[in-house]
Amino acid sequence: MPREPKADLHDMRQAAGLIAEFTAGLDFDAYAADAMVRAAVEREFEIIGEALGQLAKLDAEIAGRISEHRRIIAFRNILVHGYAGVDDMLVWDMVATRLADLRREAEELLGAG
Repeated sequence: MPREPKADLHDMRQAAGLIAEFTAGLDFDAYAADAMVRAAVEREFEIIGEALGQLAKLDAEIAGRISEHRRIIAFRNILVHGYAGVDDMLVWDMVATRLADLRREAEELLGAG
């Protein structure tokens, strides 16, 4: 049985929530100094990117309603395949500037379906 788009949206929402939880109260310096938090955040971004990539295959129209969905998928590929050169500032920028919108969009799409 094929996976439902809502499952990917749920996974995205859950991973984004965990990132918010892991980074609550942190600034960039605290984030950069904590290897465990960095690893956890990167893993959750990998999950978001993979879920969004699968969603794009299942339902491109729904995936297209996530702002910058192609950039998020590309970011996942950087984390997975370029792991040795991950830029902590780039990851933190995604946390600080993109995460809230991503969570909101996933929530809205889950509520709309």
